[in-house]
Amino acid sequence: MIALRIRIWVVLLVVGICCVAAGGAGRKVNLLGSDFSQWRGDTADWFIAGDAIQDTQNETLLKGKPGNGVIINGPTGRTQNILSKAEFGDVQAHVEFMVPKGSNSGVYLQGRYEIQVFDSWGVAEPHYSDCGGIYERWDDNRNPQGFEGYGPRVNASKAPGQWQSFDVVFRAPRFDKDGKKIAKARFEKVMHNGILVHADVELTGPTRASTWNDEKAIGPIMLQGDHGPVAYRNIWIEPAGPNPFFAMDTATKDAKHQSAKEQVEMVKELGYAGIGPNAGGGLAEMFAECQKNGLQLYAAYVGANIGPDQQKYEPELEQAIETLKRTNSMIWLFVQSNKDKVSSPEGDERAVAVIQEIADKAATKGVRVALYPHTGFWVERVEDAVRVAKKVDRANVGVTFNLCHWLKVDDEKNAESLIKLAMPYLFVVTINGADSGGNDWTSLIQTLDKGTFDIGKFLKTLADNGYTGPIGFQGYGIGGDAYDNLKRTMAAWHSLSGVMN
Repeated sequence: MIALRIRIWVVLLVVGICCVAAGGAGRKVNLLGSDFSQWRGDTADWFIAGDAIQDTQNETLLKGKPGNGVIINGPTGRTQNILSKAEFGDVQAHVEFMVPKGSNSGVYLQGRYEIQVFDSWGVAEPHYSDCGGIYERWDDNRNPQGFEGYGPRVNASKAPGQWQSFDVVFRAPRFDKDGKKIAKARFEKVMHNGILVHADVELTGPTRASTWNDEKAIGPIMLQGDHGPVAYRNIWIEPAGPNPFFAMDTATKDAKHQSAKEQVEMVKELGYAGIGPNAGGGLAEMFAECQKNGLQLYAAYVGANIGPDQQKYEPELEQAIETLKRTNSMIWLFVQSNKDKVSSPEGDERAVAVIQEIADKAATKGVRVALYPHTGFWVERVEDAVRVAKKVDRANVGVTFNLCHWLKVDDEKNAESLIKLAMPYLFVVTINGADSGGNDWTSLIQTLDKGTFDIGKFLKTLADNGYTGPIGFQGYGIGGDAYDNLKRTMAAWHSLSGVMN
């Protein structure tokens, strides 16, 4: 009982720190003001100003105007990094910054994971070291020593001397009761000047020049002050909220919503984070509409075949990879065979070869592959997808947990064991309302506000096992009015998703 009380106290303490740091549930806290009271220790040459301007005598420096609300890292831009007193786990963060010509800084979530601040005005092909990039990791014992940097999908930079902004949703790494990491840190979304530049990017560890090389559930905000002049203002932190929730295009089409524009504008209006469409005709248009509306195209559904006399994959696949390049989006890969029985390991060798070929093509374009278990297909079960993903052994290959297909072929009591099995490879989850014991699609695929299956318990099991990634709504065959279905499903999501916080 004493041990249990200690564990409860620790959980409450961590939750309390996160809530206090974020100003309480639903509130924001501003880390900047008239003094440095929210920052640790000696702030060296950093000073407070009312505004910042590029020095007219030297365009590589900044000058401050009288007032408060802005901080500048000294007259030369070569001072120490500063860290917030408050520590945070999952957060939404808003940061505004200014750099003069050629300058360099960075915002580190938890003092460990950097979003690059840089004068990248006019750069045609931005890399991880450009503004909005997620900086690379570093290991002196590796070759190459730098690895896993992520460039922004587009260059959203303004000219030097102008105020710019980041809006970030960050998910902290997860740890079990023994301190073992069970889920990676994740940049769920990074908006640069209102443009989506990253979505759903996992990090295997701290980026280069972090304050610490270990990982924790909470940590401070760090502003880099030693790489060049920079000014910051309006740094707001608030709770991140539940996982991103998107709609599969099985739920977005009806007589009134046929075009990509109509579907994307509808899901945006209703509060969905994006869409997951079929990779067939119209993917490029769907992607363009998502970009225009600041939404993520999470995954494109397309098939592969492993029969010895079958075409290895559908022609749309390579086109989909090209469309989704530099976005970290997924190919939702279902796998069939005209030779092997459903779930049979006899097809593994051919499957591994085909999927490795697809994965390598996708990796060169910054695209992931999520195996999609589907009733009656060769990869039918979650276990099949995990088995194959392990053998494929590519960092950009993972699995999907599809609720409706799982319920069709498995027992509900196996949910937690399968989630634990899948977690090291779990890229995405799809859910819907369903009836416990249902055996046809009418009972197994409903809007989220219907059905007897305990979706809340399923979501809590995901969260308890460290899942912080995207969750999609499967609407295949529901029929009726798409807007109404999606509206009721989103209302149910708002009610149910609280168990994941």
